[in-house]
Amino acid sequence: MTSHQLLRLNQVEKKTGLRRSQIYLYMKNGIFPRSIKIGPSSVAWLESEIDEWINLKLSGRDDR
Repeated sequence: MTSHQLLRLNQVEKKTGLRRSQIYLYMKNGIFPRSIKIGPSSVAWLESEIDEWINLKLSGRDDR
Protein backbone atom coordinates (compact mmCIF):
# COMPACT_ATOMS: atom_id res chain seq x y z
CA MET A 1 0.00 0.00 0.00
CA THR A 2 1.35 3.41 -1.00
CA SER A 3 1.43 6.24 1.51
CA HIS A 4 0.25 9.61 0.19
CA GLN A 5 1.24 12.72 2.12
CA LEU A 6 -1.21 15.59 1.70
CA LEU A 7 -0.17 19.23 1.91
CA ARG A 8 -2.47 22.11 2.78
CA LEU A 9 -2.30 25.43 0.92
CA ASN A 10 0.07 27.13 3.37
CA GLN A 11 2.46 24.16 3.11
CA VAL A 12 2.33 24.28 -0.70
CA GLU A 13 3.01 28.03 -0.63
CA LYS A 14 6.00 27.51 1.66
CA LYS A 15 7.38 24.60 -0.36
CA THR A 16 7.04 26.25 -3.79
CA GLY A 17 7.52 29.92 -2.93
CA LEU A 18 4.28 30.71 -4.79
CA ARG A 19 1.37 32.71 -3.42
CA ARG A 20 -2.22 31.43 -3.34
CA SER A 21 -3.32 33.43 -6.40
CA GLN A 22 -0.39 32.13 -8.49
CA ILE A 23 -1.07 28.52 -7.45
CA TYR A 24 -4.71 28.75 -8.51
CA LEU A 25 -3.81 30.54 -11.77
CA TYR A 26 -1.26 27.84 -12.62
CA MET A 27 -3.83 25.14 -11.80
CA LYS A 28 -6.39 26.84 -14.07
CA ASN A 29 -3.81 26.92 -16.87
CA GLY A 30 -2.94 23.26 -16.35
CA ILE A 31 0.68 23.86 -15.34
CA PHE A 32 0.40 23.00 -11.64
CA PRO A 33 -0.91 19.87 -9.88
CA ARG A 34 -4.63 19.92 -9.17
CA SER A 35 -5.87 20.02 -5.61
CA ILE A 36 -7.88 17.22 -3.99
CA LYS A 37 -11.11 17.99 -2.17
CA ILE A 38 -10.75 16.56 1.34
CA GLY A 39 -13.80 18.15 2.95
CA PRO A 40 -16.71 20.51 2.27
CA SER A 41 -14.41 23.53 2.19
CA SER A 42 -10.96 21.94 2.39
CA VAL A 43 -8.46 21.03 -0.30
CA ALA A 44 -4.97 19.56 -0.28
CA TRP A 45 -2.27 18.57 -2.74
CA LEU A 46 -0.29 15.36 -3.04
CA GLU A 47 3.24 16.09 -1.86
CA SER A 48 4.65 13.73 -4.51
CA GLU A 49 2.99 15.78 -7.29
CA ILE A 50 4.32 19.04 -5.81
CA ASP A 51 7.81 17.52 -5.59
CA GLU A 52 7.52 16.39 -9.22
CA TRP A 53 6.51 19.91 -10.28
CA ILE A 54 9.50 21.39 -8.41
CA ASN A 55 11.85 18.84 -10.04
CA LEU A 56 10.46 19.76 -13.46
CA LYS A 57 11.21 23.44 -12.76
CA LEU A 58 14.72 22.55 -11.59
CA SER A 59 15.45 20.52 -14.72
CA GLY A 60 14.15 23.37 -16.89
CA ARG A 61 16.54 25.94 -15.48
CA ASP A 62 19.47 24.25 -17.21
CA ASP A 63 17.73 24.59 -20.58
CA ARG A 64 18.14 28.39 -20.75
